[in-house]
Amino acid sequence: MSVATGLYGVSFGALSVAAGLSIPQTVALSLLMFSGGSQFAFVGVLGAGGAAGAAVATAGLLGVRNGLYGPQVAPLLRARGWRRPLAAQLTIDESTAVATAQRDPAVGWVGFWWTGVGVFVMWNLFTLAGALVGDALGDPRRYGLDAAAAAAFLALVWPRVTGPGSRVAQVVAAGAVLVALAVTPFVPAGIPVLLAAVVAIVAGFLVRPPAPTGHDGTDDARSDADLPDADHPDADLPDADRLDPEGSP
Repeated sequence: MSVATGLYGVSFGALSVAAGLSIPQTVALSLLMFSGGSQFAFVGVLGAGGAAGAAVATAGLLGVRNGLYGPQVAPLLRARGWRRPLAAQLTIDESTAVATAQRDPAVGWVGFWWTGVGVFVMWNLFTLAGALVGDALGDPRRYGLDAAAAAAFLALVWPRVTGPGSRVAQVVAAGAVLVALAVTPFVPAGIPVLLAAVVAIVAGFLVRPPAPTGHDGTDDARSDADLPDADHPDADLPDADRLDPEGSP
């Protein structure tokens, strides 16, 4: 994932310099903005002769989706102190997908940080390489780099739409695709992504998750009456060691 996404950074570095940005400006974009879609949109507008304000607005619209990832990964990471802004910087498509795809929260925590840091390092290294080498590399689409990151991301989300109980995910995915395709010819870049996300938000409000079940298929939920009283002196003792109401063993 990190290498596939990083390699496409070569393309960004070359395109950014071709659009008129200097090498330090190109490197700063990858270090600070660190959002591939927003970065390509930014240099694309500038390269087409657009104003700086239009470039910032377009990149900002595409970057809004990263803010939607925060509520998904925040309970998983529980970042505090200096780790909180670092986690915010590393909250991207790839790190969010890897983290939320794991059943074990501990594995998801590791997956987020490894993916986020790995993509950040590779993306910035290859951005610098692309800015330095520039047009000598030729069109990155010749090597399939334009599809590498998207293919890796699709591989991550594929189990969500093909596994057991994935009917809702399939409907949401299909609805998001249809919305994005329908509005793309009529709205600025970035808006289709946001409108497609609305499909998932609406589905989240309308569809209730199934109740957890045990391994035998029965309801695994228990009422408070079934749970031991933590304040009882015998709460943690096995049945054989507890006293009866008369005080005899």
